[in-house]
Amino acid sequence: MTPARRIVRLALIALVVLFASWFGIEGDRVALLVFALPPLLLAWWLPRAPALAGFWAGVLALAWFSHGIMVAWSRPPERWPALAEVALALVVVLAASVPGLRARFARGGKPGRVP
Repeated sequence: MTPARRIVRLALIALVVLFASWFGIEGDRVALLVFALPPLLLAWWLPRAPALAGFWAGVLALAWFSHGIMVAWSRPPERWPALAEVALALVVVLAASVPGLRARFARGGKPGRVP
């Protein structure tokens, strides 16, 4: 597994831990399922299908980013967990994009040029 994919996996596991502590193991089980299950499944799936799991991690990270911004803005008592969610979502998006960016720019030439 590449270093970028290891970072994605660690960030996904950190999101699971964040959501488990935020919503509580004994708290809102539906919220825990909706928020913690997708990153857990993606972290499990990443070594088996790295490109596809990385893509879906990046897509879902955009939703986590939006959720974190919304909560940080609208619920001051939950601001710090929400900002941690935003930071982890950014890590997932950036690290999941690294393999594609390396492949794109390894070909040489000018960006935007059709081969």
